[in-house]
Amino acid sequence: MIATRHHRDAWTPPPPTTWPRTIPPGPSELVQRPAGSASRRVDGLLLAMAGALAVGGLLMVFNAAFFLGEERFGDPYALATRQAIFLVIAVALGALVSRVPVAMLRPLAYPALGFVLVLLALVIVPGIGQVRNGAQRWLPLGPVSFEPSELLKPAFVLFLAHTLARKRASITSFSFGVLPPLIIAGVPIALLMQQPDFGASAVIAVVLGAMLFVAGARAAHLLGLAGVGGALGAALVFSSDYRWSRVMAFLDPWADQQGKGFQLVQSLVAMGSGGVAGVGLGDGKQKLFYLPEGHTDFIFALIGEETGLIGGLLVLVAYGVLAIRGFRLAARAPDLFSAYLAFGLTFTIAAQAVLNLAVVMGCLPTKGMPLPLLSYGGSSLVVTVGMLAVLLSLSREVR
Repeated sequence: MIATRHHRDAWTPPPPTTWPRTIPPGPSELVQRPAGSASRRVDGLLLAMAGALAVGGLLMVFNAAFFLGEERFGDPYALATRQAIFLVIAVALGALVSRVPVAMLRPLAYPALGFVLVLLALVIVPGIGQVRNGAQRWLPLGPVSFEPSELLKPAFVLFLAHTLARKRASITSFSFGVLPPLIIAGVPIALLMQQPDFGASAVIAVVLGAMLFVAGARAAHLLGLAGVGGALGAALVFSSDYRWSRVMAFLDPWADQQGKGFQLVQSLVAMGSGGVAGVGLGDGKQKLFYLPEGHTDFIFALIGEETGLIGGLLVLVAYGVLAIRGFRLAARAPDLFSAYLAFGLTFTIAAQAVLNLAVVMGCLPTKGMPLPLLSYGGSSLVVTVGMLAVLLSLSREVR
């Protein structure tokens, strides 16, 4: 575990006898440094996988939302144009964030989480938050809207990284090591459930458990929390007819093909009709208003239909490589805070991808959760690129 690899929060330099340099480099040495050497220190494979997913996502949004844009806005390129604008904004912000040293993010741990909690509270205020498909999750920002639950994910990871690094000596204590972050996590989860946003709540809970695990929390504490969380989740499902109907549709979607099970049935039909090589890019039928939310939460189903098993496996490989490189950075980080931050950000992206794919393939009940970098949505795209930019920044520091 990461906590056992590092005995201090700060990096300790080697003894002076082994230090390769006793004085800083002079101006002449700085001038002789090869141009672009800083950019070569960035994890190129991580950057390549992220870029491939983002570009592939833009292509699939254009493909999946062509007819939807024509129907809703009278412009078949409307949604793809918006996604392209968000991608440009995300890349520009990501380029800036990737130049910020990771240590400079630590003082923002509490202010960032507090700011996001205020936004989450504003979302559920009548007249402020926007309601779509029965959920109140968005704040208006001029001509566009923003989903604060997306910003909560990196803010919560940043808070946990700072807290767990500071409490490294007491992490095995439930009262002093586990309970404080657990109480703090309950605040955003309670606000998310008022929207309601069960998917984002699940991500926050899973990220909390994973980061406590790598920090060295006791297995008994984590198993107890998992049991309590499972019981609360079951209570939420049984107390809501809407959630219960989703569970029943998940267990047997074919029993109500034209009702609650319609979306899952169409998703399975899309992937099943793709076969090994797919029906051909652009030739899919499910995007013709058969599959609801085909450009957002269920975009992987359209990828499976048009590119088949081969295209689906390529997407899985891209996410797998991205996750491996992120966890590798966490293992090689120079201090505990950077290690926890890299692990948390990587795990958040990977967990969202796994949960989305599980829903699309009928392994979990349907819930609203975008596929990182691939699904349509400016909030998810900008925040995900920002998280990856932090990992790229850390890769500049890791030798």
